[in-house]
Amino acid sequence: MDTLCGSGELGSKFWDSNLSVHTDNPDLTPCFQNSLLAWVPCIYLWVALPCYLLYLRYHGHGYIILSHLSRLKTVLGVLLWCVSWADLFYSFHGLVHGRAPAPVFFITPLVVGITMLLATLLIQYERLQGVQSSGVLIIFWFLCVVCDIIPFRSKILSAKAEGEISDPFRFTTFYIHFALVLCALILACFREKPPFFSAKNVDPNPYPETSAGFLSRLFFWWFTKMAIYGYRHPLEEKDLWSLKEEDRSQMVVQQLLEAWRKQEKQTARYKAAAAPGKNASSEDEVLLGAQPRPRKPSFLRALLATFGSSFLISACFKLIQDLLSFINPQLLSVLIRFISNPTAPSWWGFLVAGLMFLCSMMQSLILQQYYQCIFVTGLKFRTGIIGVIYRKALVITNSVKRASTVGEIVNLMSVDAQRFMDLAPFLNLLWSAPLQIILAIYFLWQNLGPSVLAGVALMVLLIPLNGAVAVKMRAFQVKQMKLKDSRIKLMSEILNGIKVLKLYAWEPSFLKQVEGIRQGELQLLRTAAYLHAISTFTWMCTPFLVTLITLWVYVYVDPNNVLDAEKAFVSVSLFDILRLPLNMLPQLISNLTQASVSLKRIQQFLTQDELDPQCVERKTISPGYAITIHSGTFTWAQDLPPTLHSLDIQVPKGALVAVVGPVGCGKSSLVSALLGEMEKLEGKVHMKGSVAYVPQQAWIQNCTLQENVLFGQALNPKRYQQALEACALLADLEMLPGGDQTEIGEKTRVLVTHGISFLPQTDFIIVLADGQVSEMGPYPALLQRNGSFANFLHNYAPDEDQHLEDSWIALEGAEDNEALLIEDTLSNHTDLTDSDPVTYAVQKQFMRQLSALSSDGEGQGQPAPRRRLGPSEKVRVTEAKAHGVLTQKEKAEIGTVELSVFRDYAKAVGLCTTLAICLLYVGQSAAAIGANVWLSAWTNDAMVDNRQNSTSLRLGVYAALGILQGLLVMLSAMAMAAGGIQAARVLHQALLHNKIRSPQSFFDTTPSGRILNRFSKDIYIIDELLAPVILMLLNSFFNAISTLVVIVASTPLFTVVILPLAVLYTLVQRFYVATSRQLKRLESVSRSPIYSHFSETVTGASVIRAYNRSRDFEAISDTKVDANQKSCYPYIISNRWLSVGVEFVGNCVVLFAALFAVIGRSSLNPGLVGLSVSYSLQVTFALNWMIRMMSDLESNIVAVERVKEYSKTETEAPWVVEGSRPPKGWPPRGEVEFRNYSVRYRPGLDLVLRDLSLQVHGGEKVGIVGRTGAGKSSMTLCLFRILEAAKGEILIDGLNVADIGLHDLRSQLTIIPQDPILFSGTLRMNLDPFGRYSEEDIWQALELSHLHTFVSSQPAGLDFQCSEGGENLSVGQRQLVCLARALLRKSRILVLDEATAAIDLETDNLIQATIRTQFDTCTVLTIAHRLNTIMDYTRVLVLDKGVVAEFDSPANLIAARGIFYGMARDAGLA
Repeated sequence: MDTLCGSGELGSKFWDSNLSVHTDNPDLTPCFQNSLLAWVPCIYLWVALPCYLLYLRYHGHGYIILSHLSRLKTVLGVLLWCVSWADLFYSFHGLVHGRAPAPVFFITPLVVGITMLLATLLIQYERLQGVQSSGVLIIFWFLCVVCDIIPFRSKILSAKAEGEISDPFRFTTFYIHFALVLCALILACFREKPPFFSAKNVDPNPYPETSAGFLSRLFFWWFTKMAIYGYRHPLEEKDLWSLKEEDRSQMVVQQLLEAWRKQEKQTARYKAAAAPGKNASSEDEVLLGAQPRPRKPSFLRALLATFGSSFLISACFKLIQDLLSFINPQLLSVLIRFISNPTAPSWWGFLVAGLMFLCSMMQSLILQQYYQCIFVTGLKFRTGIIGVIYRKALVITNSVKRASTVGEIVNLMSVDAQRFMDLAPFLNLLWSAPLQIILAIYFLWQNLGPSVLAGVALMVLLIPLNGAVAVKMRAFQVKQMKLKDSRIKLMSEILNGIKVLKLYAWEPSFLKQVEGIRQGELQLLRTAAYLHAISTFTWMCTPFLVTLITLWVYVYVDPNNVLDAEKAFVSVSLFDILRLPLNMLPQLISNLTQASVSLKRIQQFLTQDELDPQCVERKTISPGYAITIHSGTFTWAQDLPPTLHSLDIQVPKGALVAVVGPVGCGKSSLVSALLGEMEKLEGKVHMKGSVAYVPQQAWIQNCTLQENVLFGQALNPKRYQQALEACALLADLEMLPGGDQTEIGEKTRVLVTHGISFLPQTDFIIVLADGQVSEMGPYPALLQRNGSFANFLHNYAPDEDQHLEDSWIALEGAEDNEALLIEDTLSNHTDLTDSDPVTYAVQKQFMRQLSALSSDGEGQGQPAPRRRLGPSEKVRVTEAKAHGVLTQKEKAEIGTVELSVFRDYAKAVGLCTTLAICLLYVGQSAAAIGANVWLSAWTNDAMVDNRQNSTSLRLGVYAALGILQGLLVMLSAMAMAAGGIQAARVLHQALLHNKIRSPQSFFDTTPSGRILNRFSKDIYIIDELLAPVILMLLNSFFNAISTLVVIVASTPLFTVVILPLAVLYTLVQRFYVATSRQLKRLESVSRSPIYSHFSETVTGASVIRAYNRSRDFEAISDTKVDANQKSCYPYIISNRWLSVGVEFVGNCVVLFAALFAVIGRSSLNPGLVGLSVSYSLQVTFALNWMIRMMSDLESNIVAVERVKEYSKTETEAPWVVEGSRPPKGWPPRGEVEFRNYSVRYRPGLDLVLRDLSLQVHGGEKVGIVGRTGAGKSSMTLCLFRILEAAKGEILIDGLNVADIGLHDLRSQLTIIPQDPILFSGTLRMNLDPFGRYSEEDIWQALELSHLHTFVSSQPAGLDFQCSEGGENLSVGQRQLVCLARALLRKSRILVLDEATAAIDLETDNLIQATIRTQFDTCTVLTIAHRLNTIMDYTRVLVLDKGVVAEFDSPANLIAARGIFYGMARDAGLA
């Protein structure tokens, strides 16, 4: 380089240490200033340019209109280019005039000039690519300014020293250059307007990062506005920003799906390629032996293909940060040497302190960019996984659906997707941790020599121990996930069937089941927590033990080895760097084990069988036909025998078809086969036109009535009105205060009834028996044939003109089990229909309208099922008069988490345990400070003959203090584990017991997803997240306090800056906690709808597919996930914003600790400086972690708040009132008396029964009838005390039911409810959950309920496994199971709530006969479903608007020609 400067004008060496280092007034040589210093910014730009241009090429955002700012930037660039060329021409001018300028005066202006021209062109290219703020150019201008500051000072000093300016031209051009560069830097900090076609122009609340400047992005200042706003007002959903395009579900899920499909295709190709090799010779097999076995598609590879680029970028940030972290220990070494050397110039110390601060700041900024990148990737993981699982759930076969329940699939979405999100921040540690360990060991070797190998050996020995613990923890993890799945599944079933549990008084049995599973879950959690505490002890002690052994070997291996401050504290700070990867490794291993379990579960689910979309041919069909089946054989699962065999059916276009047959003959299966829901073994199915499908158990979404009817179609008012009229819904809509905008609850059910009155109006009837077509043809032809159909009809309908009120029709894709509803309702309490003024003619016309609507091939109209509200819903509607909303939206708590929530958790943990944990941490911090102060004193020991005295004592005390610290850490971790498990047990138990005892009205108005979320996500947080967060908070709090104590004790001057730093820290913390807490709550509230919608979708998947709406539902799911993400993204950014602020405070602590050490170096020894600064280097992490953990604690303690909220809701009356139990054998007669009885659903609402007074004698059979809203169902609910009296009383055999416990009452009554609900488990459990009855009793009940043949044909018999909701039994069979329950209980009072809704007439007749014979001495109350079933009853009660209108024998009522007579006449019975 010296030759570049020559001996001419410049005449200087490139480097002169006397001028630059060993002096009190340092400077750089003119040669250095004019060459390398001037080239640094140019080299940076040329190196960065190729990558940057490549990035811009693929990330254009549209051009930005040429602005004044852009023009000014360009002008400055051109002027700088001109200044450089002026310098170059001046050098040539000198050459011409005989002066010989040094070569550097030609090279530097040329290089700088070309670079300035390049920068100017880049400004314009960035504008065309839509870059609003250029980080590359800001760094370039910043480097230019920094590199110009030294010549700026040098030129002034040299002019002052010489008294004149030696080279006026270059002096002038330099200062012009400096001024222009400074202006360029300032202008670069201002951002351009958004691109011409940017989203900002259309989005009302765009994501601010997209338009933020480079510095704003670097320091996360763009979040400050939200932080301040969130501090002043609790954030609401409307305050959240829209998502960036690339972060939206649609984009992320699509990318992951494409990668997964690619994996599936590769696997298919691999299998296809491997298939021909089956017959290969043995020689070939040897040659091909190395080939891997046929593999499954890898979901991990799909994730890497989708998100790999984000990981690469994050890895670059992490690498730079890791390398920077090793600079500060080297600077500490220089600082201690500086303190030890009294003759060293002061500016050395100040420079080291400044460099330490600069290095720490760079480390902080790069680390935060890394975290943002990695956490956003983690969030995308979750988004992608949820989307892929949702899409898969829409296409899985029924056999898969039976194997994975809704609860399990919801767990895949909630827990497993979350596990991947939690893993993301740790993934880079796979390479980063080994790198940090290797670098730390390298620098330690430089410091302490081979002694470091002793420490490394210890680390290596500890790896297998931790590996064994990790393997054990993984085994527990798998077991615990299985238990959790089964607990959530059971809870889901309990919530769906809560009403049945209450009516049967079965809650204790299910409570016991849940508590049994929970006990096993807690046992596993406890063992895992203790294992975790042991591993915490080993990991906490590992860095210390490594330090101890290394120092011990170092001082004993060679008597001349002296432990001075530099060696000791540089080693300690390096060991601290080593501690982080070592501490993170167990977390990494734990997260990896959890994620690998989740990966297997997700991959297994995604590779399950899908429904074949080609199963039903929809494009071609024989002319004139709507449906044809040729030799069709269908099964529900490949491992089950066929349900339907050899079907040959042709349905003409426009025909109205009925499908008839006994229970379990395959009517439902036929419809499922037509919809492509079954697995086709052979044959062909053709269907033309769109499908309208009404399933037997109507699937109603939790949205408005209008949205349910339209089901995704655009509103055509005329056609919509026609549909409402056709479905006779107008009368109901008038009754609803919200009209068709009334929201319908998610638990609504519909049962379609079986009738034969419309069979003559059909064009075609298909008779099924045992899965085969036994007869087929028009109604008259079947009657003439005198087959089974004709016999059935003559037996049950002697009068062909008889008009029964319920109908049983099939049309294209609908039949009895899935029939189009004529006038049944969709409520838990279907009201009597024949009392409605719908005449026979209207009904007949209605059927024809349906036929016309569906057969026109267009199928724009979906005939909507008629809806009536059950009593509880009617009231909910009244309550929601203003807006027709039934299910209230879940509210997010606002403001600070109340102290009572922390107190509740502390109580749940145990107050003694809480106090013990805090005391153990105080002891641990004291031991840690003691060990380091002892080490500081050791390094200052006086030396005799170049040796330290009392080495053994020093080493012994140091070891004792360190091991004491480790033991105290382990004890505190164990105490926290015990307390955490205790809290998890207490809180879950309180929640479970409260929910089981909540009144039915609570479940009617609260979506099950919301309750289930408390049992899954919130309990998961309490189980697994809260205790570790509290431990880490205590750890970082005591670390921060220890650091301040040590620094203040070493350099008392530090107390001056404590106050301003504390104010800044508190300010950042206050803004952050208020905002992040609310963001976390919003995230919590927006999470429930994702799972509610998902379980809703899984339940109604067949309907969604039938209407071809899968795409729409995917979009709805994506929207709900995006709504959740809108609070997740700002939450991640809030943590980054906090970290930048807090780490600035931490870096100031480093700066001032070093600065005050330099200022007071005359009074400080190297040991104290080493102690003080090495502690300050740890404080950034401790301060940051402390706020993060405080916030995490607040965010996670919200789970306790939410669980507590649902643990304190109002409960029913006690199950058993010990002082007031009914006598044994009560009720002996079964006499029921209502005395002046009134009831309302909730205080402040209208009465639904008014002053009801009536008496039913023991053994009487009473039918209850009445119009919609008359109070029939309310009356039965009052009997069971599902509703409590407003006034009056109900007496059963003279005993007031309000005086006894609910279970004493309900266990003595029997109901056959409208909804035949079964639970997953054995048939025996569904009949007798308490195990009270003998095997003979159960078989007799099955015999009487006509299930004996079916059950005895099952290999498992009474242990036949019912699937969730009894899905593997037909609705009729489920109803018969309910009858068997009633027969088993055989109580004095039997209530039938429209019990025969889903049974064909033959079975219905058998049931009626069973009830008449088996319950002949019992009191029977029937909410009449068919008037002919109650015509022989003792008396009939007619209710009207909540009062008794008529009450007498059927014959007398008909003779009286009142309300009952009108009903009987409409039904053709009078």
